[in-house]
Parts: sequence; C-alpha cells; structure tokens
Amino acid sequence: MQANGIQAGGIHVSGVSRSFGAVHAVRDATLQVSPGSVTGLIGPNGSGKTTLLLMLATLLQPDAGSIRIAGFDPVDDTAAVRARMGWMPDVLGAWPTLTVRQAIETTGRLYRMPRAEAALRADELLHITGLTALAAQPTRVLSRGQKQRLSLARALVHNPAVLLLDEPASGLDPAARADLRTLVRRLAGEGTAILVSSHVLSELDEMADAAVYMSGGVTASAEQIARAQRSLRQWRVRALDRSVLASAIAGIGLPADRVALDNVGALLAFTDETEAAATLARLVGAGVAISDFGPAVGVMEHTFLDLNRTEGGSAA
Repeated sequence: MQANGIQAGGIHVSGVSRSFGAVHAVRDATLQVSPGSVTGLIGPNGSGKTTLLLMLATLLQPDAGSIRIAGFDPVDDTAAVRARMGWMPDVLGAWPTLTVRQAIETTGRLYRMPRAEAALRADELLHITGLTALAAQPTRVLSRGQKQRLSLARALVHNPAVLLLDEPASGLDPAARADLRTLVRRLAGEGTAILVSSHVLSELDEMADAAVYMSGGVTASAEQIARAQRSLRQWRVRALDRSVLASAIAGIGLPADRVALDNVGALLAFTDETEAAATLARLVGAGVAISDFGPAVGVMEHTFLDLNRTEGGSAA
C-alpha cells in the first residue's frame, strides 16, 4: 500500500444535529478522529450513526454544528472532502455488467485518475482485498462478503486521508475479518484517520484505539464513558474441577450478587483489573486449577451496555 498524503486534521465534529421533520436523528454529536488512529462508532439501531456518517460523507447537510474532514467543510468544500475521503457504506451497489477489475478501475477514473494509474491501482487493491481470483468475474455473481471486499477496494482507490467504514465486516467469513482488521491497522499506521461503525463490538475491540458512543442522536461525554468503564464488569472463570471452583469462590467472600455459577464455570463481577487479579491469586492459592480467566466481554461492549442501561436503553 502506498503511503497516504495526509493533511493534518482527520475528522472533527462539534455540536452537529440533523432532523427529518419532527424526527431528530442526530441531536448533538461531537467527536474527533486523529490521523493515524481508528475510532469505533457504537450505538443501538436508530441512535443516529448512519445519519452522522452520511453527513461526514457529504451526502447530508447538518442543521447545526461544524464538521471538518482533513481540514475541509463537507458543505462548503464538498469536492475537497470527497477527494480526501474514502466512504464504504453498509451496502454499496455495483455495476452488474462490469467485472470486479473494471468496477475498481471505473471508480479510479471517477476520481480523475489516468487510465494507466487506475489499472495499476486496481491490481494492487485486488491483491489487498483478496479478490484477484475474481477479477474477471462480473460483480453480479459476487457473494455478500465478496461485495463488501469490493466496496472496500473502491473506497481505497484514491488513497484517502480519511476513511469511513459502515459495518465493513458484514458478510465476511472469519479469515476475511482477520484480514480486514490487519488492513485497517495497516492503513492507520500509514496515517489514515479511520471511523468504523459496527455492531460487532468484539471486532472493534481488536482494531480500534478509541470509541464514540451514540444513543438517541447524542454522543456520550467523556465523563459518561469513564463512569461506565468503572462499573462492575464480569469475568469468566473456568477450572478443571467445577465443584472445587464453586466451593473456593464461596470461601473468598465475594458478594452473592457478583457471582453467577453455570455449567461452564462462573461469572464474577469486579470493579477493576486489580480486584480481578487479586481474586485470581486467592483462587490459585486455594488450590483451584484455573484453566481460563478473563473478561466475559470486551471493554467497548461493556461500556456500551452500561451506557444503555444508564440511559434506559433509549434510542431515537
């Protein structure tokens, strides 16, 4: 992958709102994605994520607030933003009569790339996205996952400084998801500012540096996120002998409402990693042969669930 020509700025959003008649899709969104970083955009269905992405992608105008993409305003400098931004929507139609290679080349030509340069870039992206074997196939025969990879190739064709990805792992098999994570981290390492919207929070935990949480069209504040991350978090504990584990847990004095035993082992709720580590040491010291010990959910899923419990699960 060629190094990107990055302009300072990444993504900056401040106090953005957008309504559709009486429906307030985005009420107050504020976020920042720095060059060289990956940020997850997380929220329940109807939280305003797609509307926000469409505004960032120059496809909707905000009613209020400000947006800067690589230093440019999507409303006043639409062409400049589009030249520096790659946009992969959840579903991107493909020209059914074109081959996979032709679809990528045509996208390059739409970005005013010379024909020879577009052809070379297509070869590179076919390899990067694992579509080389399908290069001569018409796009209409592609599976859902293959179409997602083609959509990603088209978003990357012009070496964007900013990349917006909406559910990029949808339809991908496990191997392709692993490749996607590797590619996203590689692009960030080259300086790209990347915003990823996904419901697969385990994927985001592995690829993102930070997260923005939306509910009811509002992005959570730093204070709300910090409070959610400090709440009790469940850890999964397994032992070679479950009966020994159960008796040892009963003997270490954890409150009953923080212990859940099941046919796999136990779920224990801790305030932080220090308490978890201390409990592990006590269990091992009690002679329990622990075979697995770790958080039951990732940080982003834990934070998301706690924020939505706090807000009563609201979604606009």
